[in-house]
Amino acid sequence: MTTRISKPFVLAAAFALTLFILACGFNVSTANIADAWMATDESGSTRVTSYGPTDTFYAIVDLRNAPDTTNLKAVWIAVNVEGASANEVINETSGTMGSGLLHFKLTNNGFWPTGQYKVDIYLNDKLDKTVTFEVR
Repeated sequence: MTTRISKPFVLAAAFALTLFILACGFNVSTANIADAWMATDESGSTRVTSYGPTDTFYAIVDLRNAPDTTNLKAVWIAVNVEGASANEVINETSGTMGSGLLHFKLTNNGFWPTGQYKVDIYLNDKLDKTVTFEVR
């Protein structure tokens, strides 16, 4: 005996499977970081790779194709700096935002010790870009 499956049954099963997949909440985001750099000011117009000991650090991130619910995080790290452990996290800033130029800023009430630093930029909890800089 041969069992034959009807065309309406196959279509109904395919429709039900599609609804199930959509209900699972898969999130495919096209958000991406087109560029990231260090700058002398919040506008990001002057890119730099080194700072003086009294400067404010500005990390600029060009976020594209991002819905307003995109999570971004900047982790500031003293890589090889006088008076700090190797790769010591010195600050973290995060937020939820959409496409555009985003500005992360780090200040110090005193002097920044000389050495190498970096800022790791996370997009939706995944490391996406690392920007290195130094204090002279």
